[in-house]
Amino acid sequence: MSMQPFATPHIPANDLRPGRHWYATAASIAVALIVLGVAIGVYRVYHVIDAVDTGRHFADGETVALRLDPESEKAIWIMDQEFGPSAAPECSITGPGDPGLTDPGIDVFLTRDETWNPLYAIDVARAGDYEVTCSSPEPSKYAIGDSGGIFAFAGWLILAIALPVLGISICAVIVLVTVVRRSRHRKRLLAERHGSGGGRPAALSDLA
Repeated sequence: MSMQPFATPHIPANDLRPGRHWYATAASIAVALIVLGVAIGVYRVYHVIDAVDTGRHFADGETVALRLDPESEKAIWIMDQEFGPSAAPECSITGPGDPGLTDPGIDVFLTRDETWNPLYAIDVARAGDYEVTCSSPEPSKYAIGDSGGIFAFAGWLILAIALPVLGISICAVIVLVTVVRRSRHRKRLLAERHGSGGGRPAALSDLA
């Protein structure tokens, strides 16, 4: 007498835990962080392109009028000369309240044939109209721009790359954990419902 084959018990997918909705959650996290990273990267690219208004530069002794507020985060930039930036350039700012010029840190802004460095960061406490004047022992060109240039952009670029990588990593971890736990849950349900043998003799109707 031949042995009857064993039919593999069926466990409905909806009975397994964690639920399959975790796959959608993982995908949503990945997509959200990828989109955020791309958006930051694109925004910062356009931002760094126009970081310094080199088309409206001014020279020693000229006065530039600005409309600023405390959130402006503007800076005074100086163009490098053939052998480096001018020696001991100085600038002053006048306007409402007590505006000041502070250390801008190290950065750079490049055009096709010019190199610009931040000279002073502009610090204002009140919104209003301000005037900036600069001078140097050597002829120099100045321009008003944002407080960050290429170095600041590099920091944002790292973030823009890290976010998609983080999103994909989180997605992979969630999917892997979900697959492993659902597999373990399935084995446990098989043992509970059909005994440790993991199967039952197939009925004639199953073999038809």
